[in-house]
Amino acid sequence: MKIAVIGSGMVGQTIASKLHALGHELSMGTRDVIETGKRTNKNQMTGQSFVDWKTANPEIELMNFKDIQINDLYVNATNGGASIEALNSIGKEKMKGKIILDIANPLDFSKGMPPSLSVCNTDSLAEQIQNAFPESHVVKSLNTMNCFIMMNPSIVPGEHNVFMSGNNDEAKKHVSNLLKEIGWIDSMIIDLGDITTARGTEMLLPIWLRLWGVIGNPNFNFHIAKK
Repeated sequence: MKIAVIGSGMVGQTIASKLHALGHELSMGTRDVIETGKRTNKNQMTGQSFVDWKTANPEIELMNFKDIQINDLYVNATNGGASIEALNSIGKEKMKGKIILDIANPLDFSKGMPPSLSVCNTDSLAEQIQNAFPESHVVKSLNTMNCFIMMNPSIVPGEHNVFMSGNNDEAKKHVSNLLKEIGWIDSMIIDLGDITTARGTEMLLPIWLRLWGVIGNPNFNFHIAKK
């Protein structure tokens, strides 16, 4: 599958590396290729800079958003507040009929930590993206855990869950198959329904952030136990 990861931060890097290792054709979108390519600041969680990451992943082409070409799947790994702007920079025509896997959350850091949600209850970031790109198929998933668990669910022992929301069943089937390639199994994947159900998963972020504070690290996930 030809996949573009939109966003060059730690999340985008982790996703791109994994999907490339699985044999997919990867590109990565960023606002400014030159500036991104010079980033030498080390990430606190990985101890790695973007320069380090790119050296280890020379086959993944870094492009400005506007230069991203037509792909089968676009992974929105941007900051939630910048998502629609970044996707608009790529262009609606390139994403017409294609899947946008939205893993971002509408976190508002303007008042410090912990962040609040810039949209919730009656709307969601995923719905806003779907409304902005009506001819694309938005699937919300993987936004309720850290990026290392997204790409390696075995970090958390036992079964735990990943959620999916979207209006197009065929698009969700493609995302589900990709999740299974990554290492998620059928019983761990919960299809919540249409794109409005993304409101619920995005609203898990406030409790997820509080749990991180209590547990002391982000290596946990939600498990739905049922009778």
